[in-house]
Amino acid sequence: MLKNLFKNIGPGTLVAAAFIGPGTVTVCTLAGVRFGFTLLWAMVLSIVATIVLQEMAARIGLVYGKGLAEVVKHEIPNRTMRVLAIFLIVSAILVGNAAYEAGNISGGMLGLQTLWGNATVSMGTFEFNYLSVFIGIIAFTLLIIGNYKVIERSLVALVLIMSLSFLITALATQPDWSAVLSGLFIPSVPAEGWLMVIALVGTTVVPYNLFLHASLVREKWEGPKDLKAARADLFFSIILGGIVSIAIIVCAAAIQQQHIENASDMALALAPIFGDFATYFLGIGLFAAGITSAITAPLAAAYVAKGCFGWTGSLKSNRFRAVWISILVIGVLFSSIGLKPIEIIQFAQVANALLLPIIAIFLVWAANRSTVLGDYVNGKFHNIIAVVIVITALLLGLKSLWSIFG
Repeated sequence: MLKNLFKNIGPGTLVAAAFIGPGTVTVCTLAGVRFGFTLLWAMVLSIVATIVLQEMAARIGLVYGKGLAEVVKHEIPNRTMRVLAIFLIVSAILVGNAAYEAGNISGGMLGLQTLWGNATVSMGTFEFNYLSVFIGIIAFTLLIIGNYKVIERSLVALVLIMSLSFLITALATQPDWSAVLSGLFIPSVPAEGWLMVIALVGTTVVPYNLFLHASLVREKWEGPKDLKAARADLFFSIILGGIVSIAIIVCAAAIQQQHIENASDMALALAPIFGDFATYFLGIGLFAAGITSAITAPLAAAYVAKGCFGWTGSLKSNRFRAVWISILVIGVLFSSIGLKPIEIIQFAQVANALLLPIIAIFLVWAANRSTVLGDYVNGKFHNIIAVVIVITALLLGLKSLWSIFG
């Protein structure tokens, strides 16, 4: 049984690799530092929501035989709504991933700097960080090979390294396990905690992962007969991702000081308590979190472009490669010189805030259409959970827009 589980691990692990990026690491770190174990339940809620939405996306990808972008093009009958949906998808995924790629690479750089110190070279008025180029080369090498199995196995290995790094560090902090269990299963929101709850859910339930998953299941499996394997992969990988996120919160809760901004700061803060042990493991974990997201973000953008524009061909096609190379180069360039394109990031945040509830609603709609899923449509219980998630996505979207414009 264990052998079959590892044989079927794949797309779900890539999804976990995508959402446990530097953003998630930072949010979980801040949640632990500021609120201790109190908001662990919010991460449990996030994982449940992720599993439900990703399962629908994977089911549509396997049964319908197309990615979500193609489903949007073929299943939305109104031309205006269809064009608007495609515009939002392209804006949120292509532009958004280009903007966020610098953050992914910068997160990986923070991990390496925790291990080896500063790595910048002065170039006039700019400080050039060559570690971003190193990370970019690793991502480029894996993607240019154009072999799904190579990408999958590499990311599975990185996710396992990341998981072990954060889990070992969390156990080393020797937390109060009764307090951990209480935080996991008893919802409580302290003063000023709602924004952090929204951040935890928002950093885990990621729109581009829905598109990535629907496309990747078709690379690994053939159709409805493989649904059981796809679900096993999904449940195992997303739950593992959730455990890693919880481990980061547990690590951060052991810190007494409040001026922590990211996992790199957390590693340095834990060093006096646990020595270089914590620093090394957290540094490795942050590097793995950064580089896995630096690979999956360009890959997801290329799949979305392929679906939206109706391109044919494999991962080795020139147009597919042009998309992910563009996003990777932008990320390396921005992270190397420390440039933060605030306007582009804000635009991407707006697009993502609008896209998540729209895609959640579309997913539930599509998952109930017999023309899409035939006998594999949602059941009543599935729909009840899905409606709750859609409402949550709407509230998240509104809150995100308010935080941007308010």
